[in-house]
Amino acid sequence: MRLLVVEDDCQLSERLRARLEQEGYAVDVATDGIDGAHLGASEPYDAAVLDLGLPGKPGLEVLKDWRLAGSRLPVLILTARDGWAERVEGLQAGADDYLGKPFHVEELLARLQALLRRTSATPAVELRAGPWRLDEARQCLIGADAREQTLTATEFRLLRYLMRHPGEVLSKTQLYEHIYDYGAEHDSNVIEVYVRRLRSLIGATHIETRRGQGYLFHP
Repeated sequence: MRLLVVEDDCQLSERLRARLEQEGYAVDVATDGIDGAHLGASEPYDAAVLDLGLPGKPGLEVLKDWRLAGSRLPVLILTARDGWAERVEGLQAGADDYLGKPFHVEELLARLQALLRRTSATPAVELRAGPWRLDEARQCLIGADAREQTLTATEFRLLRYLMRHPGEVLSKTQLYEHIYDYGAEHDSNVIEVYVRRLRSLIGATHIETRRGQGYLFHP
């Protein structure tokens, strides 16, 4: 899952980037409203964390522009702890949730996970492939016999995205865009390599290849 963080406090934004990447997300950061508005409008993110007090362009205007353009990007806004009026304005402008500053990163993570579940094709808390269960907290697979199978960071991101979109044909381009951040470099056949690896772990029948189209996940 790929996230956009629009926050002008560089220490906070880098702290969030590090923690979100640790949790298995691909993350892009913008430190002003102009760059944030452009990235949110042009890149296929799964969710955005948007501060309302931004230089260049206020966060509320960024959010309004996204919604006027028809974007359904899930947005968690950050406001001052006592900024109830800002929270109301943000929700009325199309925000999906809010969090007051200062906040605990664990609460932000929990709110993001809930937001992603609500907007996912499969809102289930537990993601499964046959006898395997994906443990998102530990980023590994757990078998019916409690056997644990480790995953690399990319394997985890790819498998989680496939599991969140069962029954959908996902092109290689879509998969690239949702498991790598903006500046990441990768080989043209990297998705094929990781799909092959995942099939060896969970069974080939769970990930179907559609020639010329992409991949389809069967739970």
